[in-house]
Amino acid sequence: MQQSDTTPRTIPLIALTAERAEVARVLQICNACRYCEGFCAVFPAMTRRLEFGHADIDYLANLCHNCGACLHACQYAPPHEFAVNVPQAMAKVRVKTYAEYAWPPGLGALYRRNGLTLALALAAGLALFLMLALLLRGTLFAMPAGGNFYDVFPHNLMVVLFAPVFAFAVFALAMAARSFWREEPPGAASGAALAEAAHDVLKLKYLGGGHGDGCNNDDDAFTLARRRFHHAVFYGFLLCFAATSTGTLYHYLLHWEAPYGINSLPKWFGLSGGVLLVIGSAGLFWLNLRRDPQQGDVAQRPMDRGFIALLFVTAASGLLLAAVHGSPALPAVLALHLGAVMGLFLTLPYSKFAHSVLRGAALLKWAIEKRRPSRLTLADD
Repeated sequence: MQQSDTTPRTIPLIALTAERAEVARVLQICNACRYCEGFCAVFPAMTRRLEFGHADIDYLANLCHNCGACLHACQYAPPHEFAVNVPQAMAKVRVKTYAEYAWPPGLGALYRRNGLTLALALAAGLALFLMLALLLRGTLFAMPAGGNFYDVFPHNLMVVLFAPVFAFAVFALAMAARSFWREEPPGAASGAALAEAAHDVLKLKYLGGGHGDGCNNDDDAFTLARRRFHHAVFYGFLLCFAATSTGTLYHYLLHWEAPYGINSLPKWFGLSGGVLLVIGSAGLFWLNLRRDPQQGDVAQRPMDRGFIALLFVTAASGLLLAAVHGSPALPAVLALHLGAVMGLFLTLPYSKFAHSVLRGAALLKWAIEKRRPSRLTLADD
């Protein structure tokens, strides 16, 4: 067996970390067995390689959706002496990629070590700062004159505060995706590859488990709960973003001033998105508490739970803000909600949210790679 002349390739001589060396060891065994080849995209992508370098391992680790199906199907899983545990080995590499591809890098490592504490402390600190500002102005416990939050914090002030934070988060995530993509560029993306990757992202295809029955969570029983709660969070987040976007168009393009009525698009998007985020984040937190330690990296749990908790606080405070509209409680609830939103976006590039960006990039890499000739071909001597 030889590499084809059209796509020559050698594995870079980069010393692998212990976590990446374990993935390389496990994949060599999997490559010989191939029982799980149809489970998800990781295994057919694996079979296109004979060796696994730094870039290959990072790519495959982010292609893994941690569904856990392969662990329960594997004949070499612990307590076998080979101790093959693909989900756990991939998770330990994946969390390193979040920090290593983060921009700037130091903040990624900081969040990974202090996820839950840092996320909630940052949100609480920002909320207290805003409450103190309102208290000094004498408006913290006062009924807003117009009965809405723009009477507490003017629209232009919120734009000045949040636009730079949002732009920074988008830029930092784009830089992380750029670094990840450049590690092993798969070539140009065709329309079919882009469509397939988008489909797999929007459907969360590989959270369906090896046979479409779902993931394994706390035992070997299959459940679609992880997929459904991920869907609730994913589409809830998109709906909240749509609420902000339509509100911006209303304000700047149509010159319609907020607050908007209950039948407006921003209100419908925001309320439905908030409800989905609350349901999804609460469900994922519950599943995370019950997850079998063998199906992931327990050191990652502070980061996972910090992000989930901050999502829940952000969504729940947003729904509460709608409920207290026109009441004296509005300024305090608004300060809590704005603090949570600011904390969420400040930590977004260094939180578990990074997995959605890197995993999307990995799925696109796979959609491109599978349409290209294999690096390995049989050739006559």
